[in-house]
Amino acid sequence: MDRMDAIYEHPGELAATDPIRLLAIRDTPLSVDEVFAAAGDDAAGGTALFVGTVRDHDGGTDVAGLGYSAHPSAEAEMRRIAEKVAADFPVRALAAVHRVGELSIGDLAVVVAVSCPHRAEAFAACRRLIDDLKREVPIWKHQTFADGTDEWVGA
Repeated sequence: MDRMDAIYEHPGELAATDPIRLLAIRDTPLSVDEVFAAAGDDAAGGTALFVGTVRDHDGGTDVAGLGYSAHPSAEAEMRRIAEKVAADFPVRALAAVHRVGELSIGDLAVVVAVSCPHRAEAFAACRRLIDDLKREVPIWKHQTFADGTDEWVGA
């Protein structure tokens, strides 16, 4: 068994404290600096950060704006997913914040960060975290298009 196999086999041995440092759903602008700082850890050799922004198009149609709404259970679901990521990877620290309310083009919609002993683990854990959050947390997007049409995503 090489070092990487040992790390993945016993990730809990690497973090003595709860690695989940920040989980939130907010109706105010998000801060990359806040999430990055929350995911910092002196024992981490790599921190992966993902920032999701509101883009100006979707499916070939210009987007005018969008709004996010969340089910009351959304933060509990975020915690469940974060705990699973922390159990499956050697996570030193993890943070995730999702925005709700009306957003404009370019606004930050979600920021997640994960620190691990090595960069490959940090990238993999961060990817799993954002993919599972987007797939499983009950947050819905209502897009308004420049042509006056709209659609709900994830509802």
